[in-house]
Amino acid sequence: MPALAARLKEVPPSASVVMTVKARELQAKGIEVISLAVGEPDFETPPGAIEAAYAAALRGDTKYPPQDGTRALKEAIQRKFRRDNNLDYALDEIMVGNGGKQVLMNAMLAVIDPGDEVIIPSPFWISYADMVRLAGGVPVTVTCPQNNGFRLRPEDLEAAITPRTKLLMLNFPSNPTGAACSRAEMQAIADVMLRHPDIWILSDDMYEHMVYDGFEFCTIAEVEPRLKDRTVTVNGVSKTYAMTGWRVGFCGGPRDLVKAMVNMQGQISSGISTISQAAAAAALDGPQDYVKERAAIYKARRDLVVEMLNQAPGITCHKPEGAFYVFPNIAGCLGRTTQGGRRIETDKDFALALLEEKQVATVHGAAYGMSPYLRISYATGTEALREACTRIQDFCRGLT
Repeated sequence: MPALAARLKEVPPSASVVMTVKARELQAKGIEVISLAVGEPDFETPPGAIEAAYAAALRGDTKYPPQDGTRALKEAIQRKFRRDNNLDYALDEIMVGNGGKQVLMNAMLAVIDPGDEVIIPSPFWISYADMVRLAGGVPVTVTCPQNNGFRLRPEDLEAAITPRTKLLMLNFPSNPTGAACSRAEMQAIADVMLRHPDIWILSDDMYEHMVYDGFEFCTIAEVEPRLKDRTVTVNGVSKTYAMTGWRVGFCGGPRDLVKAMVNMQGQISSGISTISQAAAAAALDGPQDYVKERAAIYKARRDLVVEMLNQAPGITCHKPEGAFYVFPNIAGCLGRTTQGGRRIETDKDFALALLEEKQVATVHGAAYGMSPYLRISYATGTEALREACTRIQDFCRGLT
């Protein structure tokens, strides 16, 4: 059999996907599993978006789309950036991708040369480092410690920059920690970047509307306009509008870079489903009240999960500002043995034993660049969360 590409050795399967597959295998055997491993809203897509998609299909809007997105959606994105972020982008400074992940990959392919370094605050979304490697770059992780709320300290960012640094990856509110940066904290990061004019900035703002306790979201190009001409601001409809399956992400950025990103997309996938784009435009332009209503529900879920996890022996859980994840520390559970006889030496051991013995799926922190932690998604029903946290408490109480 011919050999597969060597690059695959650098890109293992996503840990969250692996845990989801394991959970489904148990479910196929008739075992009830509560999955807290996937970051997918449990709400429905807005009716207006579904109606717009249906109308688009009926009127024959089913042909090849423009590679950079339909004009109707790009105009809706333009209005969204003005409304939510105080950012003005011309239509040729906006592009649409097959989910936010493709937009991020387009950007990395457009700016990274072999050996270029990309700074990634850690813990980080699993895919960031793998995408950098696929683009030929070198991921350089910068630890964001729990005692700083999992936020990036400007002095740590400064220390990580080298002559090979090509790109800074930002994601606040964060997956997996839910950490968010205040305007002052974002300005401190911006001040560092102003001293290094040859570095691009990629800001993944997928969780911008999921912030709690009066916290105000900000994005770096808004906070520091002098960085706008080298910042790509990425967003999408998956999280805010519960449209994960529609696969629509988008960005605003410098014209020449966006043009290069569209070129990359043209070689990989071409344009995005016209039906999905019609739905996304309707979501962006439609009523926004329910966005805040859903955020209030997420806040209540966050509070429940944090409280219950902090009652589990050996676990301490930081209360995050945003997103729909918590990232509890399980250091107090290491070196112990489960009721089923499994020795817990790592956070991966903990996650696997929890799934097998208590049927709760989570993802181990090492997959996100920091141990010993777990990522727990609370984007699921309140009663399921309550039951899952009760099982986690029972699991921890059974450790000896």
